[in-house]
Amino acid sequence: MLTTTSCFAIQVRYAAQEIPAAKSARARGSYLRVSFKNTRETAQAINGMKLQKALTYLENVTKKSMAVPMRRYAGSTGRTAQGKQFGVSKARWPVKSAEFLIDLLKNAEANADTKGLDTGALVVKRIQVNQAPKGRRRTYRAHGRINPYMTNPCHIELILTEADEEVAKAPETSLKASRLSSRQRGSQIRRALTEA
Repeated sequence: MLTTTSCFAIQVRYAAQEIPAAKSARARGSYLRVSFKNTRETAQAINGMKLQKALTYLENVTKKSMAVPMRRYAGSTGRTAQGKQFGVSKARWPVKSAEFLIDLLKNAEANADTKGLDTGALVVKRIQVNQAPKGRRRTYRAHGRINPYMTNPCHIELILTEADEEVAKAPETSLKASRLSSRQRGSQIRRALTEA
């Protein structure tokens, strides 16, 4: 039995299935040699941001003019005043994670442009960082011992969608009048009678 996969495009399954593919652009990176914990914190910082704002923020992180708040993986993290804008005291500047995320965001933006989406209105709808298999190396210690020297790579996937248009609310007076219970209508009538 002969199998050829070169003539078929392999579809990759993303974690978020509920987001329609026609209105979104996706990008993913697998087995990336960048710290899982730092990348997870950096990804959470840009989740929900507009695309251009996220790219600017990550560029500032690489220049160390803005910091990434460390919320979950914050053990032994130093404090900095740049974390105040996020409501935390512990923050860092994970440059390598920011560069990997910038590359993925630009890839997703190019995918959106190919699909014909409005790149000016794109929002980071979903971003997910998973642990990849650890890389094993060894380091040599005193008295002839050997300890593990592991790397913690990660998988990243993100989905960009066009921002929802703001729709004005309907006037509330017409909605409230039609949805009153009999007890609410009675109290409204009694209040009107006592005021008159």
